Amino acid sequence: MSLTCWEKISFVLLGLFGLRILWRISVLVWKKLIGPNFGFGIDPKTQGKWAVITGATSGIGKAYAEQLAKKGLDIVLVSRSLSKLEEVAKEIKERYGVQVRIVDADLTEGQAVYAKIAKATEELEIGIVVNNAGASYNHPELFTNVSEESIAQILQLNVASMTGVARALLPQMFERKKGILINISSATAVMPSPYLTVYAASKCYVIKLSEDLAAEAAPYGVTVQCIIPGPVATKMSKITKPTWMAPTPEKYVKHTLKTIGLELCTTGYLPHGLLVASVNALRYICEKGTLWLVCKTMCNIRKRALKKKEKVVEKITNEETSVTTK
Repeated sequence: MSLTCWEKISFVLLGLFGLRILWRISVLVWKKLIGPNFGFGIDPKTQGKWAVITGATSGIGKAYAEQLAKKGLDIVLVSRSLSKLEEVAKEIKERYGVQVRIVDADLTEGQAVYAKIAKATEELEIGIVVNNAGASYNHPELFTNVSEESIAQILQLNVASMTGVARALLPQMFERKKGILINISSATAVMPSPYLTVYAASKCYVIKLSEDLAAEAAPYGVTVQCIIPGPVATKMSKITKPTWMAPTPEKYVKHTLKTIGLELCTTGYLPHGLLVASVNALRYICEKGTLWLVCKTMCNIRKRALKKKEKVVEKITNEETSVTTK
């Protein structure tokens, strides 16, 4: 039985389409499973002796410092609290036996602070920079109710300082033609995030900055990666009990480090990838329904947070009244 010309073309197109799907699945399996689990990513230790981490005294930043120290890198901790820096530095030195330097720097102060970080690290062979410092809402809130101070802090830390630190430390990497820059974004940037509007928008900037900067940095042998975390049990997220979906910072960072050189932008942790994919799939199927569900969830979280805040205020008021009557 002979095929018509159009039938032949159809079979060829179907074959090409099938090969395209097979190729995409193969790449996905490589990036998500084979590459990370069999150590095909870039080893940070091959890029230089020192790692610089901002927002390094707690949460994801501290976990990066610990995991990189565990790999044998010397560490530069950057944060605004000198006492916390000294505490974490002592802990890392004793546990991992590496050199640790501290830079007390309030990244909301702008250009002078970026210059201070560059000056403090200019003679070091920087192999990796983790641009982690950031700020979020205290709880989900209506855009018009967010204070000017909160908005200014979020934009300064999540946008200006992310850019400023990269601008201050990349020249040395470009000169050596070696190094890794990791910028920390958020899953809120790639999912509907009403009631976290400014925070989510600022994290979208981090993704765009990282993607285009990666293309500029590649000819110089420098890798730029953007990490897009979902829920992690940190002080910022206010999640106190780790779960499969909300891991400890240590577990989360251990997974993300395996993806360096394999993925440009990644959640770094398979359950978070599934979460983002599921929410966006629901949005594709029924956008209004998904937005309604997200809004309802955010409003419930907001309601609980405000109720908790009221109880704290009431408790303090009662204690002050009790002291006054005595």
